[in-house]
Amino acid sequence: MKPGNALLAQVREDVQNRTRRTRETAAMRRMVRETRLSADNLVYPMFVVEGGGVKQEISSMPGQHQLSVDRLVEECREVAALRIPGVILFGIPQHKDDAASEAYAGKGVVQEAVRAVKDALPELCVITDVCLCEYMDHGHCGVVEEGRILNDPTLDLLERTAVSHAQAGADMIAPSDMMDGRVGAIRRALDRAGFAQTPVMAYSAKFASAFYGPFRVAAESAPAFGDRSSYQMDPANGREAQREIDFDIAEGADIVMVKPALVYLDVLARARDRVNLPMAAYNVSGEFAMLAAACRNGWLDPERAFMEVLTAIRRAGADLILTYFAKDAARRLQGDAKTPLSFM
Repeated sequence: MKPGNALLAQVREDVQNRTRRTRETAAMRRMVRETRLSADNLVYPMFVVEGGGVKQEISSMPGQHQLSVDRLVEECREVAALRIPGVILFGIPQHKDDAASEAYAGKGVVQEAVRAVKDALPELCVITDVCLCEYMDHGHCGVVEEGRILNDPTLDLLERTAVSHAQAGADMIAPSDMMDGRVGAIRRALDRAGFAQTPVMAYSAKFASAFYGPFRVAAESAPAFGDRSSYQMDPANGREAQREIDFDIAEGADIVMVKPALVYLDVLARARDRVNLPMAAYNVSGEFAMLAAACRNGWLDPERAFMEVLTAIRRAGADLILTYFAKDAARRLQGDAKTPLSFM
């Protein structure tokens, strides 16, 4: 026997640490699985428009739709039946202006949607995205003056929007604008208005990402000029993301979020090691669309791919995952392998 082969044989004989032993059967793999994903971890994003009987497929997001309030309620019944605990609503008004007036209108599209969903499904957690981009005629997330997005004048509009959502019955407020100080401003406004028990889920580390493109088609919210780099985070800055999270916690956030999820798993994992609050991550439209496209082209196994993505986000530390895969994941988690996947 050659010396190299003899050494290899000796190593094989002496091996005691065989990690494959607990991978031998499906039952054992389940017993030692470190990361558990359930429907309880999922939040389903939904787009609501004015009108009636509207269910318009979004060209950039297979299986996702713009829904009028009546069709939204129907969809929410399906979400609740799948035991997904919550939805997050994004509004698309017919009228836009430079003051985002429809964002805080008493009968705005989101406010009407919240009332309808809570009336039909009081146990479903209805979260509202608080941002102004869908309501501004220039598509930016704040007040614009001479081409600049102004921070402090925007806070007043965000406060009014958050309070109007709470008055309509929203269970949770989720500011996504990335203006400095907006969590504290919204928290104080909610408290003054009598909604001290309404939690705030802050988009704390929201990066100026290329992966929002399909969402901007869905929400009709692309900026008319420039980009959002002056207020959303530089994708290169992981340490700054931790500062943003700390600021939001200090200002009263109840849940903090990293967005996008997949390309910022390092930011999420680092925050999870430091933060004791519940953490959310948004599996954003571009991440959804690229995976859906690969699956539709036959390049990936769709049944395994999207569940692997959600498990990775959960493993990195997310307690809540905002994802367009929510309904498909809930069905598979409950053993339904027959219902066609919505994005295929």
